[in-house]
Amino acid sequence: MSASPAAPRLLHDLPAVTVRTCVVSEMQNNVYLLTSKTTGAQILVDAADEPEAIAALLASAADDTPCEPHLDLLITTHRHWDHIRATAAVVEQHSPRHAAGAADAEQIEKETGTEVTERLEHGATVGVDGIELDVIGLRGHTPGSVALVLQSGPDEEPMVFSGDSLFPGGVGKTWSDEDFRSLLADVTARLFDVYEDDTVVHPGHGDSTTLGAERPHLDEWAERGW
Repeated sequence: MSASPAAPRLLHDLPAVTVRTCVVSEMQNNVYLLTSKTTGAQILVDAADEPEAIAALLASAADDTPCEPHLDLLITTHRHWDHIRATAAVVEQHSPRHAAGAADAEQIEKETGTEVTERLEHGATVGVDGIELDVIGLRGHTPGSVALVLQSGPDEEPMVFSGDSLFPGGVGKTWSDEDFRSLLADVTARLFDVYEDDTVVHPGHGDSTTLGAERPHLDEWAERGW
């Protein structure tokens, strides 16, 4: 028998946005919910599994906004099975727009039976009324893996929702040296070379970290090859 899902948690209570999370499945996937305080519009990052746990996550944000909360956008960070198992249920129940990296979209559609209505490319922005995210393509874990960067105000530090591309202690799993070098190069050029040390990283599994905590180890990662 699988363990009961962890209760939803509030990660950030920012002036304009709240960020909540829950952990689902035997893979301990992190699911993230962003809610605009000014409009009630919401973004769900990775409908990984356990629709009932995701329903509880959505319900936990009921008091985060004086507006009626409504799930407007589901973003899938990449095509792997453990990140998409509740996608069909969430789309059926809430009818959000569905966004994913362009190179992963076709497989996500095939495996979930849902339409990816927005195909994301590196450098684009995606969002809902009251929340805008920068799309960072990180090729290697999958061809269409994307990270999402939230900077909700000029005085707020950025935060990165990195999927399975960056974790405490290294980049995500790859299956060839070419893929590893691609992922490390993208993570270095598109995250570490752009954002400051206090940028928070929220990965697809496990604990959060900061770019500053990981930056001293980039050469070590390159040398070890994973």
